[in-house]
Amino acid sequence: MNDLKEQSWWENSQGHRVPSDRVKPEDKMKDELSRRLMAGAESVQQVIRQFKKTAFEETLAAQQLIFDQYGAKVGGAGGNISFRSYDGSIEVKVAVNKTTGFGPELGAAKALIDECIESWSEGSNDNVRALINHAFQVEKGNIDTARVLGLRQLDMKDEKGNPDARWKQAMDAIGNAVIVKGSATYVRFYKREPGTDKMVGVPLDIAKL
Repeated sequence: MNDLKEQSWWENSQGHRVPSDRVKPEDKMKDELSRRLMAGAESVQQVIRQFKKTAFEETLAAQQLIFDQYGAKVGGAGGNISFRSYDGSIEVKVAVNKTTGFGPELGAAKALIDECIESWSEGSNDNVRALINHAFQVEKGNIDTARVLGLRQLDMKDEKGNPDARWKQAMDAIGNAVIVKGSATYVRFYKREPGTDKMVGVPLDIAKL
């Protein structure tokens, strides 16, 4: 670390030692400023990290108290929970976001879906064809997870108006293909906007302040 007092040389970005009298005053000023602000940022980071830890601990403890009233046990981080102030003006949300992907079963699902498309008469189910094409953009190397899962909400019929067995089989394959790669837990804070019923987030990201 460069020390402005009693320093005979400075280390530059290439790792070279530069005599102090050859370092421009403005460079020394920028060095001092950047180090001082970084120290402040790291201090704030520690405060936020500790606050996050405290928030998780206290919301989990509150959840446990509520579960205890009903003789239930708090499970893993599988769901979301919210806490509101009595007047409803403040809300604290603990949210679990899961990252999902697909296993090899998805290939079987796509093959079955292709069979369904081939069996449909020309011009029928055009909207569904578009949804499928958007979900499986295989030629671009993309698979839209939300859209693929959304296909399971469609109740497709065969040419005779009966439930399409291949479609159901494909949707079952999609369900079996889902893999939870990981999850992340977040705590978010909201307060009611004065004079309205709108709840607005309280940003803790310095870029949004």
